[in-house]
Amino acid sequence: MPELTIFSPAKINLVLAITGVREDGFHELVSLVAPVNFGDEITVELVPGQEGDVLTCDFPGVPTDGSNLALRAVTAFRQKHHFAEGVRIQLDKRIPAGAGLGGGSSNASAVLAALNQLTGEPLTNAELIELSATLGSDCPLFLAKKPVIMRGRGEHLSDLEPAANDALKGQRLIIFKPSFGVETGWAYGRMKANGSWYLPTEKAEDMLSQWQASPNSSKVPLFNNMQDAAFEKYLALPTVLELLRERHAVRCLMSGSGSSCFVCLEEGDDVASITATIRECLGEDVFCVETSIV
Repeated sequence: MPELTIFSPAKINLVLAITGVREDGFHELVSLVAPVNFGDEITVELVPGQEGDVLTCDFPGVPTDGSNLALRAVTAFRQKHHFAEGVRIQLDKRIPAGAGLGGGSSNASAVLAALNQLTGEPLTNAELIELSATLGSDCPLFLAKKPVIMRGRGEHLSDLEPAANDALKGQRLIIFKPSFGVETGWAYGRMKANGSWYLPTEKAEDMLSQWQASPNSSKVPLFNNMQDAAFEKYLALPTVLELLRERHAVRCLMSGSGSSCFVCLEEGDDVASITATIRECLGEDVFCVETSIV
């Protein structure tokens, strides 16, 4: 029975500018986003004679029914390319849920990529990206496998200038998530209700253009206006980020809709001391991992 094990990375948003609401109800964005060397592992297997598709996961609480994006990815792929076998998916989950790290979207894109390989690559990468966009706004970026700029609701990807890509590659990070999550729909709803937190598209584009003209990893214009919604309710997030800046002079930001945040590490930074500050603020049960940009 053919099977394939594939890495399913987390992502961080170095820049996330939500610029307004579209006519279709989705939000328009401009985002500099990067996959990292930390993530889940997915094994996809084609099983002749198996009725239905099956998802198992080693992490308690992860849904394994049709609501999981990984199984929805199987259905979407079948609609583009029919194959007779059932699909068995084993998800080894490491990316925390409700974190703003794109775990579910990454899993879906990984399943699409694996199925395409297992069935003889009937779809081009462009077709896979288009298909992934029907599953979620973050899905296309995981098929790019490198830092990109996302536009639209996330379905339009642009490569960085080579020097900008080189500046980000290998950037060391600490990613951390408190015991609580932030529900993405709620965060977008708060932005829409407020109305004043959006950033004009031209300002977001100018921010990225200026950085790409003279790229430096220590000068990436860290920005996330979804922080405004999260910080209004979850006061621990701005508290820990401000304390990290004061004590350790680090650059840090919330990723995506939260609740995960990240610290950009420079040569000589004391990782143990930074981690201790994070745990002091958020408790010993905080999720914390050191990783780097792909």
